[in-house]
Amino acid sequence: MHAAEMVEEFPVVDLDSDALSAVRLLARRRLPGLVVTDADGCPQSVLPASQVVQFLVPSYVVDDPSLAGVLNESMADRVADKLGGRTVRELLPAEPTELPRANADDTVVEVAAMMARLRCPLVAVMEGRTLLGVISASRLLELALH
Repeated sequence: MHAAEMVEEFPVVDLDSDALSAVRLLARRRLPGLVVTDADGCPQSVLPASQVVQFLVPSYVVDDPSLAGVLNESMADRVADKLGGRTVRELLPAEPTELPRANADDTVVEVAAMMARLRCPLVAVMEGRTLLGVISASRLLELALH
């Protein structure tokens, strides 16, 4: 089986997409992350859900988790306050997560090796500069078990 046969429909957001809308999409669909493209639709990075969670937690709580108990604001308020008016570009880590790119004719093993090496739950499947779709780690496991 080749990568082109494994792709699944997967939401894609632009670097300049509204951050709050992107996070709502992550939450609503329970996705491990989103593929982030440039204005031309070429995949650039992945926005992992874990990165968004890290963005929402104050740095002093990350440094000292015992302080989490004294926060009196709700997480919902924090999400709206932190993400309102921001773009997806602003949520990406300083060193953006490299988005693995597979060729349409790559094998299952090649895709799995790339995903494992880069520790990324998503692989973009490309045919030239065209994004055919995405393979998620859960999709890869599903195919491996059949």
